[in-house]
Amino acid sequence: MKKLLLFVFLLSGAYAFSQKKPDVKVAIENLHKLMLEPSETDLEAISHPLLSYGHSSGKVENQKEFIDALVSGASDFTSLNFSEIEIKQTKNTAVVRHILDGETQDKGKQPGKVKIKVLLVWVLEKGQWKLIARQAVKI
Repeated sequence: MKKLLLFVFLLSGAYAFSQKKPDVKVAIENLHKLMLEPSETDLEAISHPLLSYGHSSGKVENQKEFIDALVSGASDFTSLNFSEIEIKQTKNTAVVRHILDGETQDKGKQPGKVKIKVLLVWVLEKGQWKLIARQAVKI
């Protein structure tokens, strides 16, 4: 009986260990893709309803405004690169810093270039990383 209990205990531990937490790097890659090819449904899925999305200009958007700007083309990235990515993670929170370097063609404006430092804050909810805060500063 003791051997059976030990086996069950070891098996349950192995199962729990194999249930990995979603990788925040995947969420960052998804955000990168969605900034280039926005989808309202996918942007809503990756962002938190309490999102505070700060631009380097000082403008701050909520989740709806962030999604609308990308989907409408008011904020339109034609190329985008994330570099120098640093991730610090606790159980349910990830703080990410990176450099964003890209080209834009925002609605009604001349093509532009952007190079900024970005801070992202992600929270893990129901097994999925959600972007809850973002702040950018000019370099």
